[in-house]
Amino acid sequence: MTDTTPTYSGPMRVFSGVQPTGNLHLGNYLGALKKFADLQKAGHDCLFCVVDLHAITLPVEKGALVSQTRQIAAAFMAAGVDPAKSVIFPQSAVLAHAELAWIFNCVARMGWVERMTQFKDKAGKDAERASVGLFTYPVLQAADILAYKATHVPVGEDQKQHLELSRDIAERFNREYGAPGFFPLPEPMIQGPGARIMSLKDGTKKMSKSDPSDLSRINLIDDADAIANKIKRAKTDAEPIPGTVEGLEGRPEVANLVGIYAALSGQTATSVLAEFEGKGFGAFKPALAEVTVAHLAPITARYRELLADPEGIDRVLADGAERARAVSEPVMQDVRRTVGFWGA
Repeated sequence: MTDTTPTYSGPMRVFSGVQPTGNLHLGNYLGALKKFADLQKAGHDCLFCVVDLHAITLPVEKGALVSQTRQIAAAFMAAGVDPAKSVIFPQSAVLAHAELAWIFNCVARMGWVERMTQFKDKAGKDAERASVGLFTYPVLQAADILAYKATHVPVGEDQKQHLELSRDIAERFNREYGAPGFFPLPEPMIQGPGARIMSLKDGTKKMSKSDPSDLSRINLIDDADAIANKIKRAKTDAEPIPGTVEGLEGRPEVANLVGIYAALSGQTATSVLAEFEGKGFGAFKPALAEVTVAHLAPITARYRELLADPEGIDRVLADGAERARAVSEPVMQDVRRTVGFWGA
């Protein structure tokens, strides 16, 4: 396996995708959506994809994909991604993803894919009944990235292994087909606080829309009262706020709330702790609720406004798909020639 030491020195093209599973929450916003907007503001060439092909690796309710795709696109825009500056599109509308995934299935090695831990986590003990698509999911991820010759991918810790596989596939393709440097080796971008937001009820588990308790997460659609109530009822402990980051060790719920405050207020955890050192949660939780509501209220309002205009979202997705095809098709023409397909 290759490492992920940065090697690329040319202009940055950023690719990232979000599954259309609905019910977006604070973890999705801080871990992905807000960072997407920040990457756009930094002037990078960005493509943001609603990965509906990935969504069908597990059962999906009939008819849900279209509405959930619109929800993700609306969330991108509500969080500050401008479709005039970045490409927002549905994965299934660009055939390069599926075509390149097949080619990469023939480049990747079984041993590489078998080492991917996410398949084991999702398939559980019933792996033999899981879809082949769930197993080869990371290969499609590699195709998603490399169909655009993306050089950088914002990832959480749980996706770093998949990005390493993308680098391995790119490197092997370049070597096997005698095309050195054809595909860049995409580099991970792990950006600052908010990369991993945990459940409000269990600080050892990631905030998740699949958690049966709605109190475990703050949904992007929640109003101010709902947010305040969830923060008020968030799990903590009996000790006061510590004065140092080291003091958060062994206190996962407290560390999570401090991290949320830092990410939403634009501060470091150290500065938050300095402000609240020695105080109890009767003081900290109302302050956290105030910061959270102030930050999310305009985003939630814009999100609801966009969802009320599905035709407008569809225009954005159609335009984005056309622009994505314009980038990927020249790459795929070169791939076909490099592989040696008839007519290429």
